[in-house]
Amino acid sequence: MIGKLNHVGVATPSIEDSVRLYRDMLGATSIGEKFVMEEQGVWVCFVNLPNSQIELIEPYGEASPIRAFLEKNPKGGQHHVCFEVVDIEAARDDLAAKGATVLNGGKPRIGAHGVPVIFVHPKDMGGVLVELMETPKGAHR
Repeated sequence: MIGKLNHVGVATPSIEDSVRLYRDMLGATSIGEKFVMEEQGVWVCFVNLPNSQIELIEPYGEASPIRAFLEKNPKGGQHHVCFEVVDIEAARDDLAAKGATVLNGGKPRIGAHGVPVIFVHPKDMGGVLVELMETPKGAHR
């Protein structure tokens, strides 16, 4: 069902500080611009790697869903892993049929790459928040 690992989501209280870490400490040379996703309550910035991406996410607004994560992990940390799937609705239906809890009522929404995504509750994924995204048809962030 799952395809390649697309990205690892890392929650951070400061994208700017995290960019410095990935650039200065780890030598990342391809880093996208910070942009807001108001509907999801996050700022986003992608660190491009040879085989994947790191998605830096910072709270946007008081109702940001990652505020609670950062309250428990004030310095930030790994928030989710994202895998590509060919058909997001088929993947959702398959997971639901197997008893997994798909968040947001199972309704896909458009993610940071501009394609439909869903999240699967960590309790059903070995303690890991899993994002599934439909494989982009063309270029994406």
